[in-house]
Amino acid sequence: MTALKPARVFEQFAKINEIPRPSKREEKMIEYLKQFGESRNLETVVDETGNVIIRKPATKGHENRKTVILQSHMDMVCEKLVDVEIDFDKDPIQTYVDGEWLKAKGTTLGADDGIGCAIELAILDSDDIEHGPLECVFTRDEETGLTGAEGMKAGFMTGDMLINLDSEDEGQIFVSCAGGRNTTATFTFQKEEAPKGWFFLRASLKGLVGGHSGDDINKKRANSLKILSRFLYKVQEKYGLRLASFNAGKLHNAIPRDGVIVFGVPEADKENVRAAWNVFVSEVEEEYHVTEHTMQFNMESTDAEPVLPLEVSTRLVQAMQAVDNGVFAMCQEEELAWLVETSNNVASIVTTDTQAKVLMSQRSNVMSALDNQAATVKAVFQLAGADVVQGDGYPAWKMKTDSLLTAITVETYKKLFGKDPKVLGIHAGLECGLFSEKYPNLDMVSFGPTLRGVHSPDERLLIPTVQMVWDHLLEILKNIPA
Repeated sequence: MTALKPARVFEQFAKINEIPRPSKREEKMIEYLKQFGESRNLETVVDETGNVIIRKPATKGHENRKTVILQSHMDMVCEKLVDVEIDFDKDPIQTYVDGEWLKAKGTTLGADDGIGCAIELAILDSDDIEHGPLECVFTRDEETGLTGAEGMKAGFMTGDMLINLDSEDEGQIFVSCAGGRNTTATFTFQKEEAPKGWFFLRASLKGLVGGHSGDDINKKRANSLKILSRFLYKVQEKYGLRLASFNAGKLHNAIPRDGVIVFGVPEADKENVRAAWNVFVSEVEEEYHVTEHTMQFNMESTDAEPVLPLEVSTRLVQAMQAVDNGVFAMCQEEELAWLVETSNNVASIVTTDTQAKVLMSQRSNVMSALDNQAATVKAVFQLAGADVVQGDGYPAWKMKTDSLLTAITVETYKKLFGKDPKVLGIHAGLECGLFSEKYPNLDMVSFGPTLRGVHSPDERLLIPTVQMVWDHLLEILKNIPA
């Protein structure tokens, strides 16, 4: 990355990618940030949750400007290709340049939100940037529950304006975001011996595009859980089925890309089921021929395994077929008609000898609609006999119509690039929603360089947009009023 521009940002990003920082295990990154601030004689505080704030005084002549908070999250989603060997708790991220894109070798890149952290550190490390008082905030565990922002106490930040550096489309200024909630449905049982005279099959699906369950939910990408559930339901209805295991997906905020099912069918129906699989594969490939070019299906015979009790297996498959996945409603406002309002992502399923646990993530920019979607998902699994637990979730961030920071952000962008940026809402959850509860008067915007394939091994950063975001941010800092 040594030849990339702006050099000071990519220098910091290279250092960050040497530091393991999986969500909930960011201790090494916290220590790095603490040493970074203290070694430069900057006020550095780590709160009881693990969030870090580094304060930098204003440059000469700008002491009376409003204090600006720059904020990003320090954790990263740790996803990899199945044939890549990496220990995310120990090993660095291996990056390479492919044309105008920066990528990682078979893993997530960590630019979400390592590039935001790098921009902050580059500013803290510089002595030639014009700015008023700054508070650089690095939150932990954004990706698996926003617990860093949730655990932050009022008063930790003292600034008047906040710039969140966790958006993924250069030229887009975000001023609102969706709220979200997670639902976990658990089926409890004791597995039984495989029935006599039944034939067992192992079917798998991999190579899906996946992506972010907020940003990418409307892009007609296949969900491995829902695809495999469809096949199980077909077999169950026509031939009968005994489910041994169903494992797919990993993270609540990622569209699942792969999965494996093991199940038994009557011996007499095994060839019919194989034929049904081939027809099903052909239909699904045609259904997703625009978005899924690398999906891989496989079916093979396997040894008999203990199975879920018949009633539990039947209800689980029915629930997985029935639960809503994808876009539920689009925004009603004419100017935001393109924006997803409400959605659900069926994110993961894990089966053991005693449990099958399904994790789902609901989002909405309208809190009453979020409540309704969460209740709908809950009801499906209650009817199926599962124990259902839902988290408190996080709030939506409502647009501030008289935002001075938005006005400055738009005008400086037009001045620099000679065109209007897009001022938008986002269907993903941002920490700004939680900040707006604790700091109701805080003026906020969110923007960042262009990222694609986030939360997947295809994550990539469009290199020229980093320079654009850097230039834009410095111009904003110059224009913050007293």
